[in-house]
Amino acid sequence: MTESMPIIEARNKLTSLPERFAGEPEPGAVAVTRRGEPVLAILPWELYESIVETLDVLGDEALMATLRQGIREIAAGKGIPWEQAKRKLRR
Repeated sequence: MTESMPIIEARNKLTSLPERFAGEPEPGAVAVTRRGEPVLAILPWELYESIVETLDVLGDEALMATLRQGIREIAAGKGIPWEQAKRKLRR
């Protein structure tokens, strides 16, 4: 959930936002506005890291090619059950 908040209000509430984010079941963000237009985003660190990691994966052509190939293989029924994969990994 993204909430809009004027920059003045965000400044006053900045120190309480971590606790507020921690109490939410889904990580949210705050769109900080100036004159009604969004100028900043405040989001939990974990959400920021996941976005950066996703962008890294999407920007890696080789990794994306491998991911696409894996998706095609699963769609073609070439996957193996998770328990079997774990046993192979333990060897």
